[in-house]
Amino acid sequence: MSWKEAAEPVLSRMPVVERPAGHVPFRRKLTWTAGILIVYFFLTNINPFGLAVGQGSDFFGQFRSVLAGSSGSLLQVGIGPIVTASIVLQLLGGANLLGLDTENDPRDQVLYQGLQKLLVIIIAALTAAPMVFTGSFLPADDAVASALGIGTFGVQLLIFAQIFVGGILILFMDEIVSKWGVGSGVGLFIIASVSQQIVGGFFSFSALGASGFFANWYGVIVGSVPASMSPFTAEGLQNLLFDPGNILALFTTVFIFGIVVYAESVRVEIPLSHARVKGARGRFPVKLIYASVLPMILVRALQANIQFLGQILSSQWAGMPAFLGEYSAQGQPISGLFYYLNPIQSRSQWMWFLGEIPASVEPWMIAVRLGVDLTFMIVGGAIFAIFWVETTGMGPEATAKQIQNSGMQIPGFRRNPQVVEKVMERYIPQVTVIGGALVGFLAVMANLLGTIGGVSGTGLLLAVSITYKLYEEIAEEQLMEMHPMMRQMFGNE
Repeated sequence: MSWKEAAEPVLSRMPVVERPAGHVPFRRKLTWTAGILIVYFFLTNINPFGLAVGQGSDFFGQFRSVLAGSSGSLLQVGIGPIVTASIVLQLLGGANLLGLDTENDPRDQVLYQGLQKLLVIIIAALTAAPMVFTGSFLPADDAVASALGIGTFGVQLLIFAQIFVGGILILFMDEIVSKWGVGSGVGLFIIASVSQQIVGGFFSFSALGASGFFANWYGVIVGSVPASMSPFTAEGLQNLLFDPGNILALFTTVFIFGIVVYAESVRVEIPLSHARVKGARGRFPVKLIYASVLPMILVRALQANIQFLGQILSSQWAGMPAFLGEYSAQGQPISGLFYYLNPIQSRSQWMWFLGEIPASVEPWMIAVRLGVDLTFMIVGGAIFAIFWVETTGMGPEATAKQIQNSGMQIPGFRRNPQVVEKVMERYIPQVTVIGGALVGFLAVMANLLGTIGGVSGTGLLLAVSITYKLYEEIAEEQLMEMHPMMRQMFGNE
């Protein structure tokens, strides 16, 4: 008996959001998308019952803009389990260990989706458990334990159950958006998380400090923030570029917006003509960022899981070997393997003159850490981009079949899928690798310089690229609404 036959009774019965029977009107798609977004913001502002609010730490803080969710809320785990499950399945699928034909066999498609959901459920539990039961990230409220008479462990079980349910909810919210809304739920949640941080970085105001960009400059102008902004003195230049001026962060934010929009517009266009409709022509665009920036989520999630493992080991293993890492009082690695595998998330982690680097950290250690981060992101971005293209039906073979099924062909070539596939192989594999490596490099550079709101470079790249693609999808949906015949011609009915 194969593993598919053994697992089919379980995987085929996993709960699933029903697909729409026919075409979903554009306005209804927007309604579903907006509704899920409201539910997402609602859940990120609800603290689990029994949690000692404000006493724990958020390990995913530095990865929060990529993994979405919110620290100390029902969506504590964010999209982490979904992304981790995707990593596992892509690695297994890339090595052809699953033996599933998800392109042509409906039965295998059901098994694949069921396996993905099962993995998400398992990973959500495995992620939430150490966050709750170690007591470091989500501590239980002793007052609640005394009032209910169930002890600290009982309250921890309550918190775990709520965090686990939150992880399952975000899975089905993602599925609802993917089937009934516009774009994908994962992309929508990343946009929401990053936008929240950027808006706060510009407009937040606090009487205790740590205000937003405009509030800081208002304070400088009226004199309530005593800081020299003269670019001709060392102190003034530092204030101008960093805090409170944050001109460098503003420049990096605008630069990333511009470079991503430009990179999305760079493409190789392969001419197409319709085999039956004379004069009907089109183009198939192979973009520079062909695989999109979504594979970067997989790379950063892999790094987050490695650091999460280091946090657990350091808090539970008193005799952890020094070569694995030593941790500061804030829970950050300052030496050893986990230090070098920890990506640089802000300029304060490599700029010595800001005075925030521990004295035990030498310049060569920062250089090695930066080199490891660059290598991890560039190589990992290229590898995961290849996996992403092959597993999402964007490879040369799948693209050739799509063009063939739509009735289109490449002028000057026989109308044959194998011929079209050979033409696509000239462009897609090379562009996929270059685009994945470029996105990885830009993400590291953005992290080094910092952005408004403390958003990670990867998070900002993801948000801008996903927003751009969402705009393209909305424009396409509106076009299809205006010209229903196009839906039938291109198989979108």
